[in-house]
Amino acid sequence: RPVSPSTVVMPPKVVELGPAHFCFDQEDPQVKNIAAHLPWYGPKYSPHDVPSFYDISGITESPEAFQSVVDLLVARYRAAGDKGPTHIAGFDARGFIFGPPIALALKIPFVMIRKAGKLPGVLISSGKYTTEYSTDETVMRLGSVKAGDRVVLVDDLIATGGTALAGFDLVDGLGATVYEFAAMIALPFLDGCGKIHSYKDGKFKDVPCFTMVDDTSIGKEMGKDPPEGTPRVVPVEEVEKYAAAADRGL
Repeated sequence: RPVSPSTVVMPPKVVELGPAHFCFDQEDPQVKNIAAHLPWYGPKYSPHDVPSFYDISGITESPEAFQSVVDLLVARYRAAGDKGPTHIAGFDARGFIFGPPIALALKIPFVMIRKAGKLPGVLISSGKYTTEYSTDETVMRLGSVKAGDRVVLVDDLIATGGTALAGFDLVDGLGATVYEFAAMIALPFLDGCGKIHSYKDGKFKDVPCFTMVDDTSIGKEMGKDPPEGTPRVVPVEEVEKYAAAADRGL
């Protein structure tokens, strides 16, 4: 149905953090609202041994915040008109959460970049690469993108840039062009965008990286570790015993 002019929200101002690295103004109320829906956990309550593991379920479990993330990225690419992206490609697995609604809103295809061993058919492989967590390998289906296509790579977060670069190599290997890399959260101190732009003697130096929220905008108050002694995994029979502690502040 038609959108009332009063409900149309202006996108936040975009600022340049570095060469070809763009981000929303972190003082914008819309950006602050997204940051306020991103809880984090310490190593004891995270799947990986990192100081702060950001939980995007804070976004997905809030329809308002989830819609805001999608709408802001859709507006960015819709504004490019006929010169905008022709495909959205998301990384396994959290890129599969944000990529499809963006692609549907833009009425363009969504392409999966999957971990090795997950896709059928004839595949192209990134080869092994290292992330902040592990050594991985990703694949795309041969023919999923082709020469002339302009692809936005979407993930929830950019840290060291290893996963992003695997996607760059895959899209480039299939003959298409990476239009932009987009992530909801950036960890600037790991310089993932800088590593993308210096990769292979600057092969992708002119490809924009776009991020929505810096980790520095997600405050200490968003730390949601439960009280000491709460187990990481609770048997279903003991849910009531630990529910209050697990829900603290959420």
